[in-house]
Amino acid sequence: MSESSPLLDVRGLRCVIPTPRGEVQVLSGVDVSLEKGQTLGLVGESGSGKSMFARSIMGISPPHARLEGEINFAGQDLLTLPKKAARRVWGKRIGMVFQDPMTSLNPVVRIGRQVGEAAEKHLGLSRQQARKRAIDLLELVGIPEPAKRHRSYPHEFSGGMRQRVTIAMALACEPDLLIADEATTALDVTVQRQILDLVKSIQTDRQMAMILVSHDLGVVSDRCDDVAVMYAGRIVEKSPTDRLFSDHRHRYTEALLQAIPRFDTPKHSHLAAIEGKPPNLAALSTGCPFAPRCAHEIDACTEAMPPMRSAEDELHWFACANPSRSKELLS
Repeated sequence: MSESSPLLDVRGLRCVIPTPRGEVQVLSGVDVSLEKGQTLGLVGESGSGKSMFARSIMGISPPHARLEGEINFAGQDLLTLPKKAARRVWGKRIGMVFQDPMTSLNPVVRIGRQVGEAAEKHLGLSRQQARKRAIDLLELVGIPEPAKRHRSYPHEFSGGMRQRVTIAMALACEPDLLIADEATTALDVTVQRQILDLVKSIQTDRQMAMILVSHDLGVVSDRCDDVAVMYAGRIVEKSPTDRLFSDHRHRYTEALLQAIPRFDTPKHSHLAAIEGKPPNLAALSTGCPFAPRCAHEIDACTEAMPPMRSAEDELHWFACANPSRSKELLS
């Protein structure tokens, strides 16, 4: 990989899943580029394709899914790389933190063993070395008395502590890229902030690239360099984070921002909601998939899928036929 090449360069990624009702195109030509040390926020409603994008990078998409395009990581295309070689990348150079720690942790294996297993496998550490590494990692992520607690089982930890353990697991091999897939959704707000701050601190210290997947724009607002907004398996807007909040263009981004609760609204006010429901990915119509839910729909919205275009420069891209030009919708 040359000095100027991005660490992760995804081009035209498509994911098609065959079903009894026809093929479902979960991802439709996704393009993402990420530099070393950069943080990308990936946001959108449930079903927008965020998690499938993350799982495609990690090689854990459904076994019957068909992937097309390129996932170039450190100069290697993970889609064409032999499975044995790709496994040396997954888990070692790319780590992932999942939404529900109880589905990531084995309930009958001690925590320390689970944390140290990846280092033992990928880095060739002895059982004793892996145990020490696990204790060090548990201390890093804020587990009290790690030398004692590493012998505990997952059910002996709270939800927030279990999520800290999964972060330690993802960091075991000091990856170049960390993917956090809705890693704090099941946690209360206070614990959520602690976990997000922890991940950001570790990412900064280790100069890792990170993809922070969330349905909440508030989560990514002060933790990401860039934000990509997904809808119906596509990225519909991508820009530096501050610009997305102050000068968004896509109407779906606008709707997401309006749905964020604000402290300056009167008491007992109704929360804004996005009318309608996400599209059926097995039967997408011609045009913008958000058009049926958009209050600003024009004829061009239904005639063809709007292409991605640049807003003044090549840092801000959006795919909207009737874009918003609102300023400071969310102060």
